Amino acid sequence: MKKRILIIGASGQIGTELTARLREIYGNHKVIASDIVEDSSGMLQDGPFEILDAMDYDAVQDIIIRYEITDVYLMAAMLSATAEKFPMKAWNLNMNSLFNVLNLARDHKIDKVFWPSSIAVFGGTTPDENTPQRTIMEPSTVYGISKLTGERWCEYYFKKFNVDVRSVRYPGLISYKTSPGGGTTDYAVDIYHKALKHKKYVSFLGPESTLPMMYIDDAIRATIAIMEAPKGAIKIRSSYNLAAISFNPEEITNSIRTRIPEFEISYEPDFRQEIANSWPNSINDQEARDDWGWDHEYSLDQMTQLMLDNLTGQY
Repeated sequence: MKKRILIIGASGQIGTELTARLREIYGNHKVIASDIVEDSSGMLQDGPFEILDAMDYDAVQDIIIRYEITDVYLMAAMLSATAEKFPMKAWNLNMNSLFNVLNLARDHKIDKVFWPSSIAVFGGTTPDENTPQRTIMEPSTVYGISKLTGERWCEYYFKKFNVDVRSVRYPGLISYKTSPGGGTTDYAVDIYHKALKHKKYVSFLGPESTLPMMYIDDAIRATIAIMEAPKGAIKIRSSYNLAAISFNPEEITNSIRTRIPEFEISYEPDFRQEIANSWPNSINDQEARDDWGWDHEYSLDQMTQLMLDNLTGQY
């Protein structure tokens, strides 16, 4: 069967690089990028692009029918720090966009759905270290609440309507190609820019705020791998734990200093510190590794080298 892919939220941190990789695999014109605003970066111009409001059911359905879409990657969301400022706006976007896609899959308009969850589904009562796949989940942020709710709906639609929906719980993601998008873990992107530009950084998280992180290339590989896995291999229909590396601002600073010895960091924790405190330090993702062969490639120092090498030209 021919594959035609729609990425909703293609201009975001993950969506941009996911679009590029999927176009490499399947061909530019079989991967339709979409977002609520026009692509100003130029990164999505090598294939079809549609302006699309993910909360507009009729508009989503129109594109799916017009392009004969088989697979949808729903990447549109309001992230943790931004969502705390606009809670109802975040809830409406994060939930209504998911219902639109799940209902289209239920009604056999599409075959397969990818929807990203997050480590934000965990909370202050979750075990901090080696957080298991199934554990106490009491998120304290709007973003986390919406993601945990979405996980339950994904599993419901699979069990009730046999919707082939697949999901991973992303840790913090680090990329040099796109700007930070309003997440609590985005300090780990911004710190590389500030290291090159100013040789110093003021962190909104404390020095020992250890969080699960991942280089973007690993995240893109995981996303495509779970979608390409045989249906029978996907045993978890809420969302899989996904892990690579864990570090804190002090450790990423030491990694940067191997390349920029004069780099300095200072600390002014803000409201995002409380969010970070509610998330685990490390994640157990053994089930993703066992079920569909997930494995990460990049260490902290490898990521630092790639980030600094690729950002140096900007400064």
